[in-house]
Amino acid sequence: MSLYDGVDLRLNVPHSARMYDYYLGGFTNFAADREAAGHALAVAPWLRHAARANRAFMHRSTRALARAGIDQFLDIGTGIPTSPNLHEVAQGVEPRARVVYADNDPIVLTHAQALLTGTPEGRTAYIEADVTDPVGLLNAPELRAAIDFGRPVALSLNALLHFVPDARGAYELVEHLKSVLAPGSALVMTHLTAEFAPAEIGRVVGVYEAGGTALQARSRAEFARFFDGWTLLAPGIVPTPHWRPAPGEAAVSASDASAYAAVALRP
Repeated sequence: MSLYDGVDLRLNVPHSARMYDYYLGGFTNFAADREAAGHALAVAPWLRHAARANRAFMHRSTRALARAGIDQFLDIGTGIPTSPNLHEVAQGVEPRARVVYADNDPIVLTHAQALLTGTPEGRTAYIEADVTDPVGLLNAPELRAAIDFGRPVALSLNALLHFVPDARGAYELVEHLKSVLAPGSALVMTHLTAEFAPAEIGRVVGVYEAGGTALQARSRAEFARFFDGWTLLAPGIVPTPHWRPAPGEAAVSASDASAYAAVALRP
């Protein structure tokens, strides 16, 4: 029996999660994904570096929050599993950590259910949900069974909100998600920006939109709006490779990353 039995693959439509998997050197992508990713790489060859920098930021920020005592994580826009995954990092620090992954691509969730297993002490769950429907996402029974919203939660929205343009209510949906989180919770985000390589990012946006995927790069000030009312952790809003880089980590320039990163806590 195939892993994809019963799954609507939509092989002729590129998907951002599978294109990201291709940038990372993964194998869970299809011809349409590879073709679209190839067009993007043709205009911005450094996208592979950007994807790896984004992934490395996820590792560092998750580890930092787990060490600070947060043991619940909600990762929306999970992407294709690429080890080490968020739950592996969190449970490596705190084996009792609870992690819920959410994504709107059924292939992502099929792989998550098949490949991602957590520690016996912790809990790992997966839901098919769309960030543009925060009410439906937050009411998912699997989420409510795994996460106690009366305690701090780390909400991860890495490399996600640039796929939600202003016209679809990006700021409003983030505020809704923030509103249900307890004091001490964290908002973890990365976001595409055109401030370091405007011409190349403009062409990348064109590639994604030609493939049917909305993409909106945002400025530092526009990115900062997502954190309104919360307290940014040092070093604040910086390019993804510059957020608490690990010793010996491969250096990636701001232009090659072309994304901002930040972590903030709810007072």
